[in-house]
Amino acid sequence: DQGRQSMSAIQQLLTDHIDIWTAADTAKKSGRGRSSGTAGSVYGIKKLRELILELAVRGKLVPQDANDEPASELLKKIAAEKAKLLAEGKIKKSKSLAEITDDEKPFELPTTWKWLRLPDIYFSLSVSKNKLLSSEIKETGLYPVVDQGQRFIAGYTDNEGLLIYLPGPVVVFGDHTTERKLIDFDFVAGADGVKILRPILQIERFFWLQLKGLKIEGRGYARHFKILNECFYALPPINEQNRIVAKVDELMALCDQLENQHNNAAEAHEKLVAHLLGTLTQSQNAEDFNTHWQRISEHFDTLFTTEASIDALKQTLLQLAVMGKLVPQDPNDEPASELLKRIQAEKAKLAAKGKIKKDKPLAEITEEEKPFDLPDGWEWIRMGDICRPISSGSTPSAESFKYDDGIPFLKVYNIRNQEIDFNYKMQFIDKELHDSKLKRSIIYPNDVVMNIVGPPLGKVAIIPDSFPEWNCNQAIVFFGLIKPMSPYYILNFLKEGSFLNNIELIGTAGQDNISVTKSKNIVAPIPPINEQYRIVVKIDELMAICDQLKTSFTLANQLQQKLADVVVENTIC
Repeated sequence: DQGRQSMSAIQQLLTDHIDIWTAADTAKKSGRGRSSGTAGSVYGIKKLRELILELAVRGKLVPQDANDEPASELLKKIAAEKAKLLAEGKIKKSKSLAEITDDEKPFELPTTWKWLRLPDIYFSLSVSKNKLLSSEIKETGLYPVVDQGQRFIAGYTDNEGLLIYLPGPVVVFGDHTTERKLIDFDFVAGADGVKILRPILQIERFFWLQLKGLKIEGRGYARHFKILNECFYALPPINEQNRIVAKVDELMALCDQLENQHNNAAEAHEKLVAHLLGTLTQSQNAEDFNTHWQRISEHFDTLFTTEASIDALKQTLLQLAVMGKLVPQDPNDEPASELLKRIQAEKAKLAAKGKIKKDKPLAEITEEEKPFDLPDGWEWIRMGDICRPISSGSTPSAESFKYDDGIPFLKVYNIRNQEIDFNYKMQFIDKELHDSKLKRSIIYPNDVVMNIVGPPLGKVAIIPDSFPEWNCNQAIVFFGLIKPMSPYYILNFLKEGSFLNNIELIGTAGQDNISVTKSKNIVAPIPPINEQYRIVVKIDELMAICDQLKTSFTLANQLQQKLADVVVENTIC
């Protein structure tokens, strides 16, 4: 018996291949674009859910019962019910559909089942003018609003006149989104794209499960209802529909348990990694640090097994770098105080020659602004003290831009993956405009740039030497470091990002801004110049190792996903 064998097989799949179902994980992204590692969708379990639905509509999930009234008899009852609804004026007469030929049938069904064209099995409920604009949907109200979006209930309204009264459970199909929702309560339809399908003499949940399992080609925001109606419907006996629904619900509950266990373990793992990495940054002395690092290194292979944990490690390495805990201090290094004197002397020299404008003195750094203690030889400074006058970019008119030659003009989207990607949507401006009206926003190779309009805020990069001069728009601030200050050290300080926690943002909700004044006043820890170089070398070395680890995880994850695909394909076949 195919159904009995498949039922046993699916139970065995759950237990025999747990490593495949849970390892093929695609973690969701957190607000700052980093992988959170928790509550993600698990690719393998997603494939397992698809397999359950596929077996259900093929008649391979539960055993057939010879005592069931066959689908051919159910089909006669459906035809009679449609005729009755038509006579009562509850549905309109539909166009007769052609018989399904043997060549059209997607696969072979059990002998008690029947193939139908989908429109033969349901009728539509008119939404007509009973639609509510998205702007009118409220968080609370008397009547639920269902639209074609992913949220089961989009919101609420008090407008009873728009309420659609259901004759029974329906499937709401999103014409633009292909969303499929089983709804068993009266509701108000939201905006466009809501199609309401009422199955005829079907177990409504089975009807929804079969529609949910249909693979509909996505066409962006185009219409999909026509594609849905071109699908075939596998009609089982009514009693078997009940058994299928019960079995699907049982197996989906097992999938839920498996996914919850996986996500709980992932969350616990993330918290453990965060705690242990936190002990490094909170270490009070070298002995304390070495003790904590020894604990982590002993369990490195079990701690850093996900992209999220590697991202957390990279962030901690940057924190350690700017705290003076990544490389040892050398008592023979010239202290940062001497470096800062030389920078101030160089700034005064450039100002005297008219090459830069003289800046107004910045406020002294208060103790409250210093987030941690610095090693001997380090100093706290404001960014404006070690740079040419800090400014943001300009706003040339649209007709000023060219796409072939001239001065490269950066926009925020050119800062990608912490470097300049000028091949992406390249734009140029005339050199004459650059030299005359946009002089204040000229930037040079080795300047550090940062976006000050978000989200996300704080994307940073170093200007490459592919052009001798650059320009940028008003959403970018640039830091022209005075030599011999290392721009790569400052780049890593800005990448670490904790300075953002101490900046009062301006702007409206959803688009925060950092002012140029706030950018000048960023407080940064400055090591001796030789230690800056050692820090940069060590960060590059460790980041390369982290990237290699992440690549290996990615490849392993891709392999696990392929294994999940193969197991599913072999089971269906």
